[in-house]
Amino acid sequence: MAALPENALSASISDADPQETQEWQDALSGVIDQEGPDRAHFLIEGLIAQARQEGIDIPYSATTEYVNTIPVERQPKYPGNADMEIRIHNYIRWNAMAMVVRANKNSNVGGHIASFASAAALYDVGFSWFWHAPSEQHGGDLIFFQGHSVPGVYARAHLLGRLTDEQMDCFRQEVDGKGVSSYPHPWLMPDFWQFPTVSMGLGPLQAIYSARFMKYLDSRGFIEARDRKVWAFLGDGETDEVESLGAIGMAARERLDNLIFVINCNLQRLDGPVRGNGKIIQELEGTFRGAGWNVIKLIWGTNWDTLFLRDKKGILKQRMMAALDGEYQTFKAKDGAYVREHFFNTPELKALVADWTDDQVWALNRGGHDIFKIFSAYKSAVEHQGQPTLILAKTIKGFGMGQAGEAMNISHQQKKLDYEAIKRFRDRFNLPVRDDQVEELPYLKFAEGSPELTYMRQRRMDLGGYLPKRRRTAPALEVPALAAFDALLKASGEGREVSTTMAIVRFLNILLKDKKVGRHVVPIV
Repeated sequence: MAALPENALSASISDADPQETQEWQDALSGVIDQEGPDRAHFLIEGLIAQARQEGIDIPYSATTEYVNTIPVERQPKYPGNADMEIRIHNYIRWNAMAMVVRANKNSNVGGHIASFASAAALYDVGFSWFWHAPSEQHGGDLIFFQGHSVPGVYARAHLLGRLTDEQMDCFRQEVDGKGVSSYPHPWLMPDFWQFPTVSMGLGPLQAIYSARFMKYLDSRGFIEARDRKVWAFLGDGETDEVESLGAIGMAARERLDNLIFVINCNLQRLDGPVRGNGKIIQELEGTFRGAGWNVIKLIWGTNWDTLFLRDKKGILKQRMMAALDGEYQTFKAKDGAYVREHFFNTPELKALVADWTDDQVWALNRGGHDIFKIFSAYKSAVEHQGQPTLILAKTIKGFGMGQAGEAMNISHQQKKLDYEAIKRFRDRFNLPVRDDQVEELPYLKFAEGSPELTYMRQRRMDLGGYLPKRRRTAPALEVPALAAFDALLKASGEGREVSTTMAIVRFLNILLKDKKVGRHVVPIV
């Protein structure tokens, strides 16, 4: 076993006996190899407990290294056609961008390009492999979409034939019911959106209590929740809203393992860095782990795996921990030569990429844009038991927008792109748009019967149908006989009128005792 990186041990304690230290490390490595990580974890926890009993002060650490929680050797094989899915994703990216830019050509209705650009792969993997629609086999998952990313949800629905060109062209222009709403809005789009959300912390709070209510009904036999999940998508800047984190302690206390948060950590809020001189991923990891959540860090993409194998001294991990969010933003607003010079900023680090071109250095991707890493994180999340799960996905705000806003402070406000910026976007994602079509921003479509459209539809049919989709009808409630309400309607018998509070309590008790009525409550969930 190689020696631990310098930052793995306290910098304030010098190693008085390196040979003994190495023996302990070799022993731990032997346990992991022979008996597995669970046994190693048990032994380490036992040693820590013994040390504390002996009076040694060992502070609790709520954060881990700035790397992926799931190592390469534990990644499952990707089940789909990755090349086809990426081609589909690129069409969705284009149509989402085109929708916003077309809407703002002769108006200022607003909208967001950069938010979905950063989260596109996070949504696409969910749609393709994890999110169940209501069906006879499954009660359906509940998805709380981040409001600023909805152009991508519309773009996917349009490719599938669920929205028309006319509806797309009326983005944020809900005239005579023809348009599509700015954000998820069940009243304006009653057959489409399940829940109202935007970046105000309302989605996360609703998700927590929806997961809690689902558990409540399941535990009392009113529904069979089985493997239904509640997913909430939010941005790292959104976590500053009080409501976003206000109930995470309750979620852990109630062991809501049917709840999954995905925080898109593109390191930017509305008008600048989220934590320019800090590390938002580390901060959120500590907050959620401290509250009792299972936390999965999804930071680095597949292209980094080779460098991790080359690094035998842990210097790459040290550099990743040392760099701040503001620096990471600058790296992705520049180019490969700048990254080589300023991220790989020591002779040892430069040696790791000495045989790489600047283009290869620039292609070092973040985990939130890598479908293989995303699939691995999502699979681990849905299989985890006993705790709610948080996925911290590192992305680039405005991914693909280039000089028009990629990783720049202005990216969130970008609603219009010029001819050259659109051409670069087209070239970046290898899209079939001719130069003379660029200014028209045509919506791209797959022909009926094409492999791509067939693949998209099959993936959704395998998961029960299209999402998002709102159920507007429910079985009629069987009204109890009036005599069932005698206890509610009559006074207490002590000469006092029944109070409003007691009337409500009695009414709810009547409903909950009648399981036949209770089961009809299911569609509300």
